[in-house]
Amino acid sequence: MDRPTLRVGFVPGVEPDRFLRRWKSGRRAAWLELTPVPWSRQTEAIGAGEVDMAFVRLPMATREELHVVALWEERPAVVVGDEHLLSVAEELTEADLAGETEIPARHLDDAKERVELAANGMGYARMPLSLARLHHRKDAVHRPLADADPTRIALVWPREADDELRQEFVGVVRGRTARSGR
Repeated sequence: MDRPTLRVGFVPGVEPDRFLRRWKSGRRAAWLELTPVPWSRQTEAIGAGEVDMAFVRLPMATREELHVVALWEERPAVVVGDEHLLSVAEELTEADLAGETEIPARHLDDAKERVELAANGMGYARMPLSLARLHHRKDAVHRPLADADPTRIALVWPREADDELRQEFVGVVRGRTARSGR
């Protein structure tokens, strides 16, 4: 008998390994397939059926036909070259950035390029801390930005495709074990 497969997408910066371990530890009846999804395609990947569920970064073009389970907040961060004056601070504020050159985002998927520019002394780049860690380089540092709004990670899936398998995965993400009830 073939086991069904639950395809779960995740945007850069999300580390779904812990959920995969929990899923496997429960000896589930379905396989779990993790699929990276570019931030710019998170809505499209769900809508096109490329993945059954996805860890996305909010805000997104949330549609009424999606279940959205907000999970955790990501701290905002600033990336600068390791020789930049701001690199000596443990944490930064908007006031610390006054007069500095910001490397603007050209699109949602350009974090790696902006980190490279910051490492080369071109200015600073803002991004979620998880992306700054993902694209870490020896010649750049990331610092939390204390007074900026965080981003939120959520698990989404189509309402029309809601089933026991997806609900079981939601339980895994929320920390329920095979022995715990809803």
